[in-house]
Amino acid sequence: MAFECRGKTSWPELLGVEKEVAKETVERENPYVTDVEIVLEGTIVPADLVPVCTRVRIWVEESGIVTRVPAVG
Repeated sequence: MAFECRGKTSWPELLGVEKEVAKETVERENPYVTDVEIVLEGTIVPADLVPVCTRVRIWVEESGIVTRVPAVG
């Protein structure tokens, strides 16, 4: 059985965008996401054994520009 999260689940259009703009966009476009994390590239984060439908990690470089496509999980 496939696991599906509700609402929009990825934001490829935010690649290269400023982190605060990306965060606001995710929060506005998916009300089921309640935890948006800004993560600096190179930071080690724990892996999840199951998808987390309420979280999006926004990976950024030191200047605050998004470096990976934000996605639920």
